[in-house]
Amino acid sequence: MHPIQKNKTPAFFALLSLPSTAMGFALSIQISALSWILTTQYGLDIHDVGLVWAAGPLAGIIGQVIIGLISDKVWFWNGRRRPFILIGGVLAALMLLALPSIDVISESMGIGGILGVAIAVALTLDLAINVSFNPTRSIIADVTEEGPERTKGFTWMQTISGTFGVLAYAVGAIWNNYVLIYGGVVVVLLFSLIPPLFITEPRDLPEEEPGPGATSARPDSWGHILLSIRPLWGFLVYDIYAMGQRLLGMVSDHYYAEIACGIITLLLVIQTLMERERPGDRADVTPFRKVIAAHSFSWVGIQTMFVFLIAYLQYQLPHLSDIDTGRVGSTSFLVLNAVGAALPALVLMPIANRIGLVRTHTLCIWAAAAGYLLLYLFGSSPLLIFAFMGVVGIGWAAIVSLPFAIVSQKVSQARMGLFMGLFNLSVVLPQLLVSLGIALLISRAPDKSIVFGISMVSMAVSAIIWGFVKEPVSDDALDTSSPDKGGSSQASH
Repeated sequence: MHPIQKNKTPAFFALLSLPSTAMGFALSIQISALSWILTTQYGLDIHDVGLVWAAGPLAGIIGQVIIGLISDKVWFWNGRRRPFILIGGVLAALMLLALPSIDVISESMGIGGILGVAIAVALTLDLAINVSFNPTRSIIADVTEEGPERTKGFTWMQTISGTFGVLAYAVGAIWNNYVLIYGGVVVVLLFSLIPPLFITEPRDLPEEEPGPGATSARPDSWGHILLSIRPLWGFLVYDIYAMGQRLLGMVSDHYYAEIACGIITLLLVIQTLMERERPGDRADVTPFRKVIAAHSFSWVGIQTMFVFLIAYLQYQLPHLSDIDTGRVGSTSFLVLNAVGAALPALVLMPIANRIGLVRTHTLCIWAAAAGYLLLYLFGSSPLLIFAFMGVVGIGWAAIVSLPFAIVSQKVSQARMGLFMGLFNLSVVLPQLLVSLGIALLISRAPDKSIVFGISMVSMAVSAIIWGFVKEPVSDDALDTSSPDKGGSSQASH
């Protein structure tokens, strides 16, 4: 073990953040450039762009859950998470190189249309990112102590990752998205291949004994996994239905399925919020279910903005050229990520240590809802859009940092990869909903301001659900038998 890891120096937390930064940088490139390049260079309409974006969540479902489950149990190349970080980093870099050459790839393969190739490239890119993203987060939980140290690890992760995200959008805004893509290949390779070689992973992870009332099902059985994500069943059913429709070329002129799945989701979320938790029992999945219920609605709002900001800008600012529209989009995401990078370690971590992780996160989600409301009502010029995106950035800063610390203190350490993968379903299933359902709604709406109306409502619902989530309780807070151990500042209810 290197001295910086043994002593938990700032250099170690910075090094620990770089693999996640690599994947975050690749994702930033995708967010900034994918919709833009598909609509301007390849001429796809907004509904087809939504279908291409649907490839990513599919990759997340496959990649993060399965890789998380596998990485909990394997050991090779002197690591549990390291091999998947290395493999995913190389694949992500290769797919970034392919983005500007989708038409060339299509022609060389003798394929008439580019939609299939675009989906294949996006799917492989997202699969690569998801193969690595889970291990890059799980490794932070593996090598840090539960409590403030782990919160520090995840907030440092977002501060450094977010700083490079700002750099990504700055490159796109100052130069163009092509420079961003090719520069990103270098960053992704360096940050995913080198740091894991200097991080020593623990060979064995501690197992928690199930508490009273725990079910007899194996925690990694598919039945137990399905029950663990019960609040997301409505999303899952709709995604299967909508994907089937798209593959069969069917188009509905009604919203019956959307209404039905919305009611199912509402009932399942209410049922989850009414369940009682068993404090300190890491085998109890009730706290985890409440977290993913809240987090899923955050991502409906965020993903709607990511995918359809370009449609809003083309509607609101029709006088801009394609290049200038791309620059406004990149600058918007730059502002979002600048706030998202600055807040976690400098602001959110000290606040969370005083009032709790969940309370801090809930306040940030309400701020994002307010930002979306301002965009919906007043986002009529680039300067106003940039300013209000900064307000949304408060929520973004929390979404990409605090929930990982919350989840890591509510589930078994020995199954961190599995639960991080399941937690990611609260991201990818809403992303599919956006790509398959909300895309259709937005494409039919004459006023593209609906993009921010949907985001605002989704974020407000998320904030309400977060209000039912209890603060995580550390092991030290539960162990009051010793006079020098008591409740931590994050363990209040």
